Order: sequence, then structure tokens, then C-alpha cells
Amino acid sequence: MSQFTFETSPKIICEQGGARRLGEIARGLGASRVFIVTDHGLVQAGVINGALAALAESGVEVTLFSDVLADPPVASVLAAVAAARAAGVDAVVGLGGGSSMDTAKLVALLARTPQPLDDIYGIGLARGARLPLIQVPTTAGTGSEVTPISILTTLTHEKKGVVSPLLYPDVALLDAELTLGLPPAITAMTGVDAMVHAIESFTSRVKKNPLSDALAIKALKLLYANLSVAVTDGGDPNVRENMLLGSLFAGMAFANAPVAAVHALAYPLGGHYHLPHGLSNSLVLGPVLEFNRTAASALYAELGRAILPEQYSAGDDAVATAFIAAIRKLVAAMPYPQRLRDAGVTEADLPQLARDVMNIQRLLVNNPRDVAYEDALAIYQAAY
Repeated sequence: MSQFTFETSPKIICEQGGARRLGEIARGLGASRVFIVTDHGLVQAGVINGALAALAESGVEVTLFSDVLADPPVASVLAAVAAARAAGVDAVVGLGGGSSMDTAKLVALLARTPQPLDDIYGIGLARGARLPLIQVPTTAGTGSEVTPISILTTLTHEKKGVVSPLLYPDVALLDAELTLGLPPAITAMTGVDAMVHAIESFTSRVKKNPLSDALAIKALKLLYANLSVAVTDGGDPNVRENMLLGSLFAGMAFANAPVAAVHALAYPLGGHYHLPHGLSNSLVLGPVLEFNRTAASALYAELGRAILPEQYSAGDDAVATAFIAAIRKLVAAMPYPQRLRDAGVTEADLPQLARDVMNIQRLLVNNPRDVAYEDALAIYQAAY
């Protein structure tokens, strides 16, 4: 067996209603002045009220930052950092989707150890101590509560990432009650995003290992079995919890065996068109699976046998074909645009999008098949 290193968040709490213990959890990290990072929608919907009450009951002072934007722009992140410094907080809570949690990671780091963002884009470049960090996801998709990655949108519409073990939160708190009101389209987009994490981790050329493989398979089984139910009838807390666990397991997997071409092709769509990240992934997923088939057939077959037991005894090529078809069928039933043209992407922009993909080599090197400019363009055309 090849050598490997596996890292994840040190403490994971999965508990329906667990957000009502947030004050106790924060106190356990020595916190008395907490900075909550979230978005306006969750505040207006009252989703964070239980968490706020729990902190107040524990005597924890709260500074609320609710100006998080989707695909967080640099300016939004820096505004949050400035607010946290001004408030003199001693811990950070990310409560929301991936954008809130990604912002919270950088607030925890930069409020304690100031450093220019331009100096820390990339892998392992961040330095110094950070504030204690608790992540509370309200969507089942990004897995950001167990990853060392924060993705930002620059002024030039590029997606850039800060990747460092410093960004692993101290506590990941999964509370299915916080996801019960998630609309069907967002449930679908984030759920497919989590499935992509599992698939790409399992097929990654870089750092693939037995632990990431086991987590990716478990994640995909949970997500594949529960996504359609969560979309059509999202009021079952057990189904929602299964989605959160699937997202968490997928996050643990891809934090150690990283994602690849699906994400690389998704990022320019988010940067230029501000499409939700899960939707961007979904729009290119099918064509990328087809593109990778020749290089990843055996791996797709393993995933296929995990979610399609009736295919277990078939040959690898047949199971890989069935796997791709099953994923495409599931995605096609999701309540959102299914083609790039339907999502507002213009055909004339496809060459520029493909050129942008070539700048995301940190992800392309993980793909089971090499991706050239012509390949990226052909995938976009197939998705169009």
C-alpha cells in the first residue's frame, strides 16, 4: 500500500437540534465574544435564531456579519475581516452554505494573523495562528466544514483558493433541523455538488488513498439514495441528516484526494456568469464523465457497483456505462436548468471559458485524463 496522510476537522458533532448547544460548544473552545458569518437570507428566514439564542443563554457576546455574498468576492471577505477585528472577537462561527463557511475560515485566520490574500492563494502558503472556528452548514453540498479550502472570486472574475491545514475548523456541527426549509432547487444543486466531490475524489490521480475511497463510496451511496427524496419532500429530518452526512463524508474525501475537471470547468461559469457553484458543476458533470470514461472505466465501475447493486456482476465497461447513465438520469430530474444555454451562457463565450480552464492546473492535474484546451472547449460545447 502506498504511503498517505489523511487530515480532517478534529471534532464532528451530528445532532438534530445541535445548534441549540452552540453556546456550550463555543464556551468549550474558550470563546466569550463570537463573530457569526452568515447571509441575509438565513437571517430573514429565522434559521439562525436558535443559534443566537443558545449563544446568548451561555453569556456569549455575538457580533453578526450577514453580508456574505455567493462565490464570495474578495471585498466581501475583507469587509468581514475588518468587522471581526473591530469587534475584538475571540472565535468565529460560519453558519450557512459554502460561501459563509469559506468566508468564516479566512476571517478566523486574517483577524488573528493579518496577511495579504495575494500572498496566500495556493497550497500551504497561509501562516500564523487563527481564532477558534466552528462551522455549521445549512446546506448539504460543499463539505466546507471539513475541508482546508476557501474559494474566493477576484476582481478579474477568477476563482482562487487558499488551501492550508490552518483552515480546518475546530468543530463541524451538523444539525439537520437547519436544512429542513431548504428550497428544492438549492437542495438539488448542493446535493449534486456533494456527489461530484465524491466522484472526483474517488477518481483523482493525486493523493487517492484507502480512507478517501471509503468515504467517497459511503458519501455517494447516501447522496444517491436520498437526494431525490430531499428535493421532492424535504421535511424529513432523517433524509436531511443523511444528506448532511453524505456531504460531510465527501468533503472529508476530497480534502485529501482533490477534485478535478468538473470543478475546473465549473469555476469559470461561476466567475463570469455568477451561476451557483452546484449548478455549474451539474451542467458539465455528464460531459466530463463521458470524457473521462476511457481513463476511469474501472473506477466508475466500482462506484457503479456501490449504487447499482443489480449491476454488481457485470463487466467493468458495462457497469461504468450504467453508472454514467444513472448519474445523468438523476441530474436530469433536478429542478434547475440542464444546459449551458438554459442557464444564460452564450455560445460565443465558450472559447474564453475554455481558455480560463487552462489556468486551473491545480485541479486539472488531478483528473484521470489529461485535459487540453480543445478538450475543455468540446466539453463546454457538449454541455451547451
